[in-house]
Amino acid sequence: MSYPRISLIHPTGNPFSRQAAIAFAEVGLLQEVITTIAYDPEGSWSRTLNLLPKAIRNRVTQELERRTWVPPTGVQIQTYPRPEIIRLALVKTSLYRRLGLSYQGLADRVYASLDRHVASQHLQGIDAVYAYEDGAATTFQAAKQQGILCLYDLPIVFYPTSRDIQVEEAKRFPKLAPALDATQEPAWKLERKDQEIQLADHIFVPSSFVQNSLLEAGAKPEKISVIPFGAPIDYFHPQTKPDKLFRTLFVGRVGPRKGVHYLLQAWQELSLPEAELLLVGINEFPEDWLDQYTKGIRHIPSVPHASLNRYYSSANVLVLPSLVEGLALVQLEAMACGIPLITTPNAGGSDIVTDGVEGFIIPVRDVEALKEKLEWCYTHPEELAHMGQAARHKAEQLTWQQYRQQLASKVQEILKEY
Repeated sequence: MSYPRISLIHPTGNPFSRQAAIAFAEVGLLQEVITTIAYDPEGSWSRTLNLLPKAIRNRVTQELERRTWVPPTGVQIQTYPRPEIIRLALVKTSLYRRLGLSYQGLADRVYASLDRHVASQHLQGIDAVYAYEDGAATTFQAAKQQGILCLYDLPIVFYPTSRDIQVEEAKRFPKLAPALDATQEPAWKLERKDQEIQLADHIFVPSSFVQNSLLEAGAKPEKISVIPFGAPIDYFHPQTKPDKLFRTLFVGRVGPRKGVHYLLQAWQELSLPEAELLLVGINEFPEDWLDQYTKGIRHIPSVPHASLNRYYSSANVLVLPSLVEGLALVQLEAMACGIPLITTPNAGGSDIVTDGVEGFIIPVRDVEALKEKLEWCYTHPEELAHMGQAARHKAEQLTWQQYRQQLASKVQEILKEY
């Protein structure tokens, strides 16, 4: 008996695409994974790295570990690393700026290149293709001509909603406009996004916020499935807090799309004694903008993902006041560590947090709500600890295993009807 076969495409192999691949492999559907770089710690790349000087080896290994993708047993993984290696070299050396190239433009080229490779070389002998935003338009066009089912994963809010929110933010804070990417996306890229939605036979999203953005754009409700991402409870665990300092934590890209400027304003106005706001992530604000905030605020530009458990466990609460997301994975990581949240519906928080139980859901752009909840957390340590326990309990229900089971079940149902 032959089973339907699916090829999965993702340029960078992030956690949810790797979990989707496992989901399809677990039910015998996965034919192939196609990506740019797939690092196997036990493979030939690892042996080659040992020939490099230690300092260079450590830097390269750290970058490659972010691209670890060992395919499920019996599944092929096809890589096209050249465009991504060029992009990384240009970014790490900052040469792209001297060449007049944009950071996002380089990523767009990688996505489009992989999309073309899949369309021309990887549609033989399969029944369905599972692809992600910005990397599916050309593949879907070719797949449609061959009667192949087009499954689409949209992990972040659809662009008209994202653009409207960020355009409004740029009007509120003109100095932050350069850091709001959705206000500057080229027409050809938006056309590709529209094509992907139109060509997709079914669309998978991680939150109701993303679902609503598609409905507002005219997508049919029956074409959309909401399946929240999973909490990594197997490798993120509660740990003893190393000190008694009240610590508020933010993890992610430190910029206006994540609402960090509202968090900084709230923190500065509260001026809590013996308290710290810790920002972990790449600074995306305009140059020197973050420097105006210093009192009780610490910024760490980047840390290895494997060390994040320590940072979560050092905090009393994770705050993610995002304006534009899909379902931010840092929320689920923090919950797995037993850390409660202050988050927004736009971060996908409403799909994983019950307000007042595992944390708080607040409106976007609401400094007063941020101040109120932060002050409550500061003055109610015992209740906050109970929230953290509830967060871990919820994480144990929202597992990656559950995500895989729901995704595989829905895809099997669609394949039977196709």
